[in-house]
Amino acid sequence: MRKPDINHILQLLISTYGDRAWKKRLEPVAELVQTILSQNTSDANSHRAFKSLINNFGSWDIIAGADTALIADAIHTGGLAEVKAKYIKSVLQSLQEETFDFDLRFLSDMHVNDARRWLLRLPGVGMKTASCVLLFSLGMPAFPVDTHVYRVVKRLGSIDAKASVESAHLKLEKLVKPTDIYRCHVLLIEHGRKTCKAQRPRCNICVLKDLCPGYQVF
Repeated sequence: MRKPDINHILQLLISTYGDRAWKKRLEPVAELVQTILSQNTSDANSHRAFKSLINNFGSWDIIAGADTALIADAIHTGGLAEVKAKYIKSVLQSLQEETFDFDLRFLSDMHVNDARRWLLRLPGVGMKTASCVLLFSLGMPAFPVDTHVYRVVKRLGSIDAKASVESAHLKLEKLVKPTDIYRCHVLLIEHGRKTCKAQRPRCNICVLKDLCPGYQVF
């Protein structure tokens, strides 16, 4: 079976779940902190942790200068609080030194790869976190790859089965039109959550089953 065309996949996902238009979620530094908090936890827990962090400290300057234990206490609902608190404090301290006002909007003037490299220099920031900031806050054509996206595109054969999560970001950015990256990202996540599940995928109702080399009938 030939690799399915990613544009065909996208059109089928749109026909099933509806289209998704980009709209800004948060300012870049807020998106950065929110994404750190979202690691290894649910959206609901990370949102509660983010709200608690802002309510407890009020500004990025204050958080950057706060005791790590106090930050961890504020974000405990997000899980791995001690680890995330260290990353958040270190990231904000780095931004404080480099930008003075925590304003990352200048990244939108860069090529997406240059902007991502700038973010990757920050403590604890990896490909997914950097790509989330660029896509969700600045509308740049960066393709974050989470567990759902990675699972779905590997099952479809859109990327090589041996491709790493890190390399998948750049591979998908080459396959998907820049103007389609946001909708493709969010629809692949929705498909992974609702249909192409990690355990017991619902292949019998999958809109992509005729394109999928991993199609199974249950």
